[in-house]
Amino acid sequence: MDLQILIAVLLGISILLFLILKLKIQAFLALLIVCILVGILAGLPAEDILSTMQEGMGSTLGFVATVVGLGALFGGILEQSGGAKNLARYLLEKTGEKRSPWAMMFTGFIVAIPVFFDVAFIILVPITYALSKKTGKSLLLYALPLLAGLTITHAFIPPTPGPIAVADILGADLGWVILFGIITGIPVAIISGPIFSKYISKKIYIEPQDFTKSSGISEEDLPGPGLICAIIFVPIVLIVTNTILNSPLFQDRSIPSILLYLINILGHPFTALIIANLLAWYFLGVKRGMGKQFLNKTALKSFEAAGIIILLTGAGGAFKQILIRTGAGEMIAQSLNQTFFNPLIFGFLIALIVRLLQGSATVAMITAAGITAPVLSSTTQSSAEISLVVIAIAAGASGFSHVNDSGFWLVGKYLGLTEKQTFKTWTVMTGIISVLGLFVSSVIYSIL
Repeated sequence: MDLQILIAVLLGISILLFLILKLKIQAFLALLIVCILVGILAGLPAEDILSTMQEGMGSTLGFVATVVGLGALFGGILEQSGGAKNLARYLLEKTGEKRSPWAMMFTGFIVAIPVFFDVAFIILVPITYALSKKTGKSLLLYALPLLAGLTITHAFIPPTPGPIAVADILGADLGWVILFGIITGIPVAIISGPIFSKYISKKIYIEPQDFTKSSGISEEDLPGPGLICAIIFVPIVLIVTNTILNSPLFQDRSIPSILLYLINILGHPFTALIIANLLAWYFLGVKRGMGKQFLNKTALKSFEAAGIIILLTGAGGAFKQILIRTGAGEMIAQSLNQTFFNPLIFGFLIALIVRLLQGSATVAMITAAGITAPVLSSTTQSSAEISLVVIAIAAGASGFSHVNDSGFWLVGKYLGLTEKQTFKTWTVMTGIISVLGLFVSSVIYSIL
């Protein structure tokens, strides 16, 4: 039975790649076809296959559809008003054209500490569009450093959910996890971000798409970069505040219940993005003389761009859920538990295998932590060493994002990449993050 499940998963992924890359079947349709095939080959009952697909798509879209829709609307007005263009010009003036990819990397690295990866990406991606249009260079030169910063921080540095959960399961000290997450993350971000993007952007030129048609606003009438930054950081500050007040740092402190209630509502990504949209529509639209009809057209164009992203992300979630339902990732991870590895390498391998088989980085991290915890309990590890195991698990769970990861489709479609281009850029970049994350954490581990 175990062999049947493994064959079903590997065959399913192979068929998916064949349908998309060779036969050029639309990815949304291909994902749904393969969901059914994998379920049949794995021996799942018919009703389980379809209900699991529904569960995976529903659970993914419950969050992603709302965030992508709000993010597309926000990006549309930000671009249509000329705000993203002016902010890009400001960044270029302050950092210089050569250093702007580095500015995007550090922006992603900082913003993703409190904000979910997909939310932060959707908020900030219009700036990479504008930078690409301003310089005439490939969108990848600016988008990949942003993605590298976001990915590494989201996986390596608390208070994001993944490392928090792993640290709790393994009994690691959060202070050490944060410290080693930063020490490991910075060099990994530099290599996988600005350095890799400089190389790959010369091989693949991607011209940024417009959310909407140009509004024809003159350079003098463009909204100032200060206003744009303020609007962008409103949702970020709200989400940060919510994260901090609900973190272990404030568990033992008395916070008025009404204040906590308000922050919990306002600091949720849904509410924070709604507020950002209202601010953008008023200050960048209504106050600047854009009529109701013009704003409605902007909204419709924005939603058109978001539609395919939402559908593909949902289908990716359905495929991920089918793979989770088969139990293939956990099956292989448990078999590894019978062999001896350094705890750091052991945790990395389990997380990477689960990630490759079922897609979700967070699920891979939590699964790997649960299986690695008994291994650690049989050894004598210091707090610092356990924290490095957390980083290694995070590195494994970040690696080689491909077709069973909803992030693969989100990134690919937002940047206007074909599936093959997404493999050559996003998948390779996450592979670099994974391998280098293991290498750096292993070096530190050997020194301790």
